[in-house]
Amino acid sequence: MKRIILISLLLAAVAFVAGGCTSAKGITPSEKKLNISALQHDVIDNMVAKDPEIKRKLNAAPGYAVFSNVSVNVILAEAGNGFGVVVNQKTAQKTYMKMALAGVGLGLGVKDFRQLMIFKTTDAMNSFIEKGWEVGAHADAAATAGDKGGEANVAGDISSNVEIYQVTESGLALQATVTAAKYWKDKELNNY
Repeated sequence: MKRIILISLLLAAVAFVAGGCTSAKGITPSEKKLNISALQHDVIDNMVAKDPEIKRKLNAAPGYAVFSNVSVNVILAEAGNGFGVVVNQKTAQKTYMKMALAGVGLGLGVKDFRQLMIFKTTDAMNSFIEKGWEVGAHADAAATAGDKGGEANVAGDISSNVEIYQVTESGLALQATVTAAKYWKDKELNNY
């Protein structure tokens, strides 16, 4: 059993490294910021089209975050990364961020998904920007590819002050994992 877990972790690490660090398209920081802005609007429009109640929640929130994530699950291990932005709706300030995740659980596949976090308090948003940790169980069963599927769902509350919604963009995955995710500020884009 130890050998299977070790092989799974090794395969996931290889897949993660081979995929490279997922980052916003563009060469310059300004090009990357433009692409993240387009992602931000596309994700919100897509989520609101699937659940109009999200618009009301966004309008009432002090801030929100949008992320693009890609994860690879190989037998007993999951690894992934992505990028996004936190928007303070009171000040219009944007904080660009990166993310990485790792998990253990049965599965096989690659999943490309978008995530919307709605912060119910300014403290929750600021804590997320400064600390960036989300640790929790994530049970997921997705089998979508291209334009087939891609249904929005509530992934859960990481606390009572944050709601998370996800929509699958493309990919094929069937998994039940316990995932830890780390979010941190993107030094390149925030210092530009």
